[in-house]
Amino acid sequence: VVPAGQRVGVVGPSGAGKSTLIRLIARVADPTEGCVVLDGQVIAEVQLDTLRHAVAVVPQDIHLMHRSIMENLRYGRPDATDAEVMAAAVQARCDGFIRELPDGYNTIVGERGIRLSGGQRQRVGIARAMLKDARILLLDEATSALDSESEGEIQRALIELMHGRTVVAVAHRLSTVARFDRILVMVDGRIVEDGPPDTLRAQGGVYARLWDLQAEGFETG
Repeated sequence: VVPAGQRVGVVGPSGAGKSTLIRLIARVADPTEGCVVLDGQVIAEVQLDTLRHAVAVVPQDIHLMHRSIMENLRYGRPDATDAEVMAAAVQARCDGFIRELPDGYNTIVGERGIRLSGGQRQRVGIARAMLKDARILLLDEATSALDSESEGEIQRALIELMHGRTVVAVAHRLSTVARFDRILVMVDGRIVEDGPPDTLRAQGGVYARLWDLQAEGFETG
């Protein structure tokens, strides 16, 4: 159960089922037992088109089409004006690099966005979500494969994006969700810990051990 306006981080070791939880919330799949309650509504009872309108997803691997950056950004809201698309790009910290490209917003990004770096593709994905302006935001390992400079830019963009929204974020780096309202710790497809991050660290359980391992430089998820 995720109340409206709450920011929830989902953490755990590799294969724990974190991304599956995001898929259940987005109704890419439905649970075989139990239910998911988000913003006071049972997800399985919400019409798919209504849910799609209310939810924006920023996945780890942003899918880009072999078209212009403008067209790829507008995928977030097809009826958006050029000015609205550019405003979202500014918010997502990608207007700067776009204007440095040979044809600016009309630059063709190549198959799967091959002409853009991982950080640039991620910021395009965030701009799409900003343009959609959905009240529920799902982040699936949105910064896991980025260098520290790119991650810093994207973290600033995500802070803008998360403001005033219900957020569920799968996190590879625990530091990215350390200031969230609540953490769900998953192991073997089950939620084994649930609470504020400071409380979970003090309890000395799975979350605390994952935190200590990452502090020592080990990969955990």
